[in-house]
Amino acid sequence: MFTKVRTRIAPSPTGMMHLGTARTAIYCWAVARHFGGEFLLRIEDTDRERSTPEAVQVILDAMKWLNLDYDNTEVVYQMDRLGRYREVVNELLAKGLAYKCYATKEELEQMREDQKARGEKPRYDGRWRPENCVGKAIPEGVTPVIRFRNPDDGIVTWNDGVYGPISIANSELDDLVIMRGDGIPTYNFAVVIDDWDMQISHVIRGADHINNTPRQINIYRAIGAEVPTFAHLPLIHGEDGQKLSKRHGTVSVLAYEELGFLPEAIFNYLARLGWAHGDAEKFSREELAEWFKLEDCSRSAAQFSMDKLKWLNHEYIKEADNHRLADLIRHRLEKRSANVTNNEHLVEIIGLLKDRASTLEDLADECMLFYRDPVITEEMIREQLESNEGKSLAAVKRFLEEARNLEWKRENILATIKAIMKELKCKMPHIAFPIRVLVTGEKHTPSIDITLEILGKDRVISQIEKGLKGW
Repeated sequence: MFTKVRTRIAPSPTGMMHLGTARTAIYCWAVARHFGGEFLLRIEDTDRERSTPEAVQVILDAMKWLNLDYDNTEVVYQMDRLGRYREVVNELLAKGLAYKCYATKEELEQMREDQKARGEKPRYDGRWRPENCVGKAIPEGVTPVIRFRNPDDGIVTWNDGVYGPISIANSELDDLVIMRGDGIPTYNFAVVIDDWDMQISHVIRGADHINNTPRQINIYRAIGAEVPTFAHLPLIHGEDGQKLSKRHGTVSVLAYEELGFLPEAIFNYLARLGWAHGDAEKFSREELAEWFKLEDCSRSAAQFSMDKLKWLNHEYIKEADNHRLADLIRHRLEKRSANVTNNEHLVEIIGLLKDRASTLEDLADECMLFYRDPVITEEMIREQLESNEGKSLAAVKRFLEEARNLEWKRENILATIKAIMKELKCKMPHIAFPIRVLVTGEKHTPSIDITLEILGKDRVISQIEKGLKGW
């Protein structure tokens, strides 16, 4: 029996870290934390043509961004373990549980074509099993692969952590290649040896791996290893019901950082995408670790919804610390050519505007109200100053007179506006709307007194003077 719950995430560094991989990692993390166990990271880098150091770094960066803290200080890399795989292969060869196969690529292709022509399921026919090649000459110039000798009969059964009991007959399985001619192990073999050596108690992965599981269980048994608990997660579909892919937009975890999503929102959303705890939609990492059970995962594909993700991100932005948000959007404002010199002003601006933003990009756009030069047309000015039977024009002129000698604080600005309203017998929109338009080019802003205070006295007076020219 395993003495401790241990889970792992084992991505291949062949590009981005997919949302599906991230969700699996979150579930692996949650199981480990729920039982007080360990969550480990392994990099499956045996695809030498596609695996790159840059892709490895993407995985590490995505894990860090999502705050998926793994417990092994040294990340396991499969290419560092080639000697270990060879050791186990040699043991299997010695026991007659594996054998060398000299079939060429061309032979195997012809074999499959012949099987298809006969209406049979394409599969390796065991032609290089020892009993089938007695006296058979070893072809020259052919580097053999190593095949695992799968049991001929019986049934492989496991109690899946999500789907429950699953059974597959050994007669449906052929002798899979476990080591290529170049000494690189195949996935189904390497993953078993890695999980055995790492003492992984729960293998949690996508449902597309279900067909691999009986093969791997047979390898576990052949090497005398304890079989872990397997749990397979339904895939994530797009809003059209099809498997989530690039055609649905970005599926890369770190791309959502660029789009302005907070990591805790992505973490929460992915955790909820295929698992539920009552009606809880928003929850902390600690709550997930406390509540998570594999049997609560859905057996149906989850459907990704950008609208729902934006709603959840909006909820997290609303409660986020304003100083943290300022740090997160500063570079976004600078990309928009904003000159952010006063951080306290930015923090205050964020406090005014964050309730309106679904993403950090939205928030940066909103904040530009205070950093851009407004675009104000003659038509916009005329519409404001000619309205309300001349009251708006008179109110703006009176505000300009008072503003020049005003100590520029929001309470003073508001008091001045209210005094003008009383003097001219006008309403707040009669003065606030035209001032907003003249100063910012917008009809709707945060509270007029706060907006004007943050924009600054000189800028406000300059903009109003410019707008009133000719009036």
